[in-house]
Amino acid sequence: MRPRTSASAASPHLHLSSASPRTLAIGAAVLAAVATLFGVTNADALEPADSTATVLRAVDTDADFFVGIARATAASAAGKIDTTSLEVQIAQLDDADTLNPLTVDALTDQLRTTTTQTAAALTVYEQQQAAAAAAAEALAQANTPDGARATARAMAAERYGWGDDQFSCLNSLWQKESSWNFQAENSSSGAYGIPQSLPGSKMATVGADWQTVAATQIAWGLDYISRAYGSPCSAWSHSQSTNWY
Repeated sequence: MRPRTSASAASPHLHLSSASPRTLAIGAAVLAAVATLFGVTNADALEPADSTATVLRAVDTDADFFVGIARATAASAAGKIDTTSLEVQIAQLDDADTLNPLTVDALTDQLRTTTTQTAAALTVYEQQQAAAAAAAEALAQANTPDGARATARAMAAERYGWGDDQFSCLNSLWQKESSWNFQAENSSSGAYGIPQSLPGSKMATVGADWQTVAATQIAWGLDYISRAYGSPCSAWSHSQSTNWY
């Protein structure tokens, strides 16, 4: 008959009371390693978990960062270009922490792309506005009497080879005709502009903007003088003799 074993001897479990110091030391080391791996401190182990605590996810941090950039871009672009798509995508990430991380990541990538596109479109818009403003300023300057004289001097030299002597005659001729005013109009004859074209619509052969752009009027006037008189001084001489040219 086999001898009976005690309950304690038959138990497959190790009782700490009977564990050797070496075994206890190894167990403590394993627990410490697991705690370090999962970032658990002694205080964490002792204190109950707070069910209201919010876990900060990396995707939420990224989303908040790019939403801030997108909001600033949308504010800068407001009233200049269409920001509808950008604003919709910003709204989609307003509650990013309630969304699946993969969804947040995808929406953030989409927002980054749209923000970049919006910023690029805004840059193009602002460049176009600056160019238009510069062109308007240049036109306004060219339409002044001094600006018109500078345009006429350059055009006469470049297109016809007329020097300062001819320009002096041209200056006298058009000063008499219109005082270099591109809006000058003879109420009796209907002659119009710096060269006093009669009728003014003749200048449309050079440009449709003949009523508002001094350079167009000058181009027509120089061509007329070249064809009719050969040079500004010949035209000026005729004007002095007959009071017209």
